[in-house]
Amino acid sequence: MQVLGLLSRPSRYLFFTGKDGVGKTSLSTAVALYLADSGKRVLLVSTDTATNLDEMLGVELKNTPVPVPQVPGLSVLNIDPDNAAEAYRQRVVAQMASDSSAAELSTVREQLSGACTTEIASFDEFASLLSDQDQAYDHIIFDTAPTGHTLRLLSLPKAWSGFLAGNDRGASCLGPHSGLKMQEVRFKAALDALSDPRQTTVVLVTRPDKGAISEASRTSEELKALGLSNQRLVVNGVFHASLREDAIACAIEDLGAQALLAMPPNLLALPQDQVPLRAFDTVGLPALRALLGQGTAPAAMAQASTHLAKGQGLDALADALARAGHGLIMVMGKGGVGKTTVAAALAVGLVQRGKSVHLSTTDPAAHLSVTLAGELPGLKVDRIDPMVETQRYVDKIMASKGAHLDAQERALMLEDLRSPCTEEVAVFHAFARVVSEGRSAFVVLDTAPTGHSLLLMDATGAYHRQMMRELEGQSSSRLITPLMRLQDPDYTKIILVTLPETTPVSQAQALQEDLRRANIEPFAWVINKSVLAAGTRDPLLAARLAGEQTQMDRVADGLSQRTFLLPWLAHAPIGVAALSALVTP
Repeated sequence: MQVLGLLSRPSRYLFFTGKDGVGKTSLSTAVALYLADSGKRVLLVSTDTATNLDEMLGVELKNTPVPVPQVPGLSVLNIDPDNAAEAYRQRVVAQMASDSSAAELSTVREQLSGACTTEIASFDEFASLLSDQDQAYDHIIFDTAPTGHTLRLLSLPKAWSGFLAGNDRGASCLGPHSGLKMQEVRFKAALDALSDPRQTTVVLVTRPDKGAISEASRTSEELKALGLSNQRLVVNGVFHASLREDAIACAIEDLGAQALLAMPPNLLALPQDQVPLRAFDTVGLPALRALLGQGTAPAAMAQASTHLAKGQGLDALADALARAGHGLIMVMGKGGVGKTTVAAALAVGLVQRGKSVHLSTTDPAAHLSVTLAGELPGLKVDRIDPMVETQRYVDKIMASKGAHLDAQERALMLEDLRSPCTEEVAVFHAFARVVSEGRSAFVVLDTAPTGHSLLLMDATGAYHRQMMRELEGQSSSRLITPLMRLQDPDYTKIILVTLPETTPVSQAQALQEDLRRANIEPFAWVINKSVLAAGTRDPLLAARLAGEQTQMDRVADGLSQRTFLLPWLAHAPIGVAALSALVTP
């Protein structure tokens, strides 16, 4: 039986983090199962709003621990932002004086309705687990959101502790000072637990892939700067070809080997485990246990047929998008599915078709510059940088609302703007600005992985509702909010990117349903990295192809109005020339 080295003496708190698509959820769940099967009391926590733990375990997730049937000692919970925000609002209001007026209560509730309240409320739930003194669990395992969002989450203990130190006013977007001060002890306990190598281990998960390894390396350094120095590395999905005459299989193995040989020194210095690529999807208890070599692996699926799901190439999608003349193109999906590649290729394809294009990203991890690796006339490339946008927002507020204040009042306003939630507001304003550019040119937006993008969409909806309230009873015929632009199919085209695997397709389906509830209809799906489309005879890869075919048919026959297909490529499409090849007939 294969057992990860990290399980020889596991910490009480285990954080699984890394680029999405590397297998964080599968590995964290398999580790939780192993520990529970060993007689430990384990809580598995998802901090990702786009989690698929429910599908993997067959359990309905809630904001409170739910026991996993057939696994004594294991419970799971999902930190749901909406539920967390409502519970936070109730706690803050309950702390107010009993003689508070209706107007005062209304003001506080209005302050607590923004996106930053959702963030701090989710963090508050997270912090409560780290500051738990009841010792109800031997181990608490965190299956985190993709890297950029996780770094934001793990930086909040220090950010809020610093903001609260000596602050007797609170943050205007989060209610009165008492509402935050009552959490100060909890925030400090969370920071202490995260920084204690005897309690906490951060498990950096990667695949034998250059991009995923580079992100793990950057994450390692950023986590060290936050005080999280007890780290381990797990390389998931290591593949060895069994047929040397199979060019595709050998190319997959060689790319992985080259990526591992080029691993940065900071990762080489970490304790490391490797988990081989499996022939089955990690859905269900038998498959999850078999991931670490426990129990019996699920039976191999039947050989895939030679039929491919109906789907044109990316060149046909670029043609379809170019017909509009201008507008917003948002590329969305689970992290690790190739959103950045698809977004960059479509931007290049539109420029080739004579269009002016602004290519940007809302992803904190921001890989656009690496993917393009060059310039192209007619293509403007940038990103929504949270630090830059926050400073721009602060300067704007100080220049407008603070213009006529005295020095003391300006100092108080600036202190309030030091709140970590200011970043969320600033990023939304930048997003709204980029969206509006689609009126006269093409804007291609490479979005953050699903969970983080949904929070941005929530902020868009909250802003729309606020504008509608403020204009209630007045003419709003000239008002066009970002949400209204996203709901306009002539203005906005949503492209969902997925891999031909069960979990990415299910998450893309869930994202599509979320968008439809906001009256936003996706334009097309792109199925990326299809090994079936590339062709292979390797037994292990062949065992996965029937499942791939099933998912491709699932998309084309029931989920997508338009389906486009990209085969697995032996060489990653990096650079303008390689991207251009993807969108050239």
